[in-house]
Amino acid sequence: MNGLKLPKLEQPVAGLIDQNCQQFLLDLVRNFRPKLQRLLANRQQRQQQIDNGALPDFAPETKSIRAGEWRVARLPKDLTKRRLEITGPVDRKMVINALNANVDCYMADFEDSQSPTWEGVIQGQINLFDANTGKMTYTDPTSNKRYQLNENPALLIARVRGLHLPEKHVEIDNEVIPGCLFDFALYFYLNYQQRVARGTGVYYYLPKLEHSSEAQWWADVFTFTEDYFQQSRGTIRATVLIETLPAVFQMDEILYAMREHIVALNCGRWDYIFSYIKTLKNHPDRVLPDRQVVTMNQPFLNAYSRLLVKTCHKRGALAMGGMAAFIPSKDPAENATILAKVKADKELERNNGHDGTWIAHPGLADTVREVFVAGLDGDNQLHVLRENDAPIVAADLLEPSSGERTEAGMRTNIRVALQYIAAWISGKGCVPIYGLMEDAATAEISRTSIWQWIKHGKTLDNGEVVTKDLFRNYLQQEASVVRNEVGEQRWEAENFPKAMRLLEDITTADDLVEFLTLPGYELIQ
Repeated sequence: MNGLKLPKLEQPVAGLIDQNCQQFLLDLVRNFRPKLQRLLANRQQRQQQIDNGALPDFAPETKSIRAGEWRVARLPKDLTKRRLEITGPVDRKMVINALNANVDCYMADFEDSQSPTWEGVIQGQINLFDANTGKMTYTDPTSNKRYQLNENPALLIARVRGLHLPEKHVEIDNEVIPGCLFDFALYFYLNYQQRVARGTGVYYYLPKLEHSSEAQWWADVFTFTEDYFQQSRGTIRATVLIETLPAVFQMDEILYAMREHIVALNCGRWDYIFSYIKTLKNHPDRVLPDRQVVTMNQPFLNAYSRLLVKTCHKRGALAMGGMAAFIPSKDPAENATILAKVKADKELERNNGHDGTWIAHPGLADTVREVFVAGLDGDNQLHVLRENDAPIVAADLLEPSSGERTEAGMRTNIRVALQYIAAWISGKGCVPIYGLMEDAATAEISRTSIWQWIKHGKTLDNGEVVTKDLFRNYLQQEASVVRNEVGEQRWEAENFPKAMRLLEDITTADDLVEFLTLPGYELIQ
């Protein structure tokens, strides 16, 4: 097709990504890529102001939106009950297991838990197409075990890539295209007819927005697409993740910009912590302690959760809670400790007024259902308006965290980041590491924490000042630990040497590398 360059598509993929699909992608990118490029440039300008000493705050020019009496469009019935959602990559077996789990919704993730290899992205689209037909099966080549969808599977929601990530395998007019538009366009084109025929819509999660102008861009993409395919307004519905520090100051404005299409905001807590570090990287009084103590009990995170609930419910949107990343243990005593931590975390979210929450493993479903199903009076908590709360001001959302910076915490960060980066550039985006289901967000926290400690010369509990040389020494030592843990065969086969070089480069860079996935993307096929 004139202007569009795709890798060669074999059957059955070529039959799905047909000429009409390609034409839609071409039209979509030509219409919306130029504006997206300007939005990304605007991000850099706003960040420069913060780097120069300003702090994020609520925008005075949009005060009338925050003060106004308006509500988002009425929620579709099948999106009003989202008490428990499971998330994961779009691998075929994972899709089946997630849709069959004891949950309300499954967020199929093309973003932080998916490594964007060309084969993985395309196979993921095929998997979701098959899932939407309801006739999806999979036979494990190792065990010969057969998997298939149960009756009445969980509601499927697709998360596309962030605005910053390209899809390097596809060019339009000799320029790589935005990964988010590729994910969005293929998922809509392949699935809208069968979903509309079943009386539902096409549902998305949108990650890493920073400003309401970016939400308006997505609203325009949705409206263009609905008109292009002659679908009614609101066929496309979205949940926006509030997982960047700038976005928490724009929640009313994001809801308003997307009021015809939005149904919820979500507390993407791990990316939010990463964004707190990244946004405030030049502010020595805002350096975080060990990531293990940066929990929802920290004042800045609890304020974020409560403000999100209050903002959403005032506007008629759901307020989704964050991720429980624990993996159940086979040891009964250890598992009891894990489940107690998960339950306490979810009770905090429920008591704050959230309408639902996330898990990363089906083994947590029963524990979390006790809190968010048995513990709720109804399908959601839209009636919890938090009207008597004291106003949450910028200082509450920016409050520094208490806690130590420890040698053990730094060493753990190194091992987690190294193992995750190795997995990601080897084609795996969701990785069990030390009892947690890690994705790109936790790896980002791990490496940016160390970068910030280096920049501001912070001292560990052992008395050592964090420097580039100290990091390099710890990296060599912890790489040896990981190498012993995974064995020589995995070390060489799964790109650990490349991951080690990348981790060293981005952690010792003078300027913070914005996303590890950008240089990492250059290392994958």
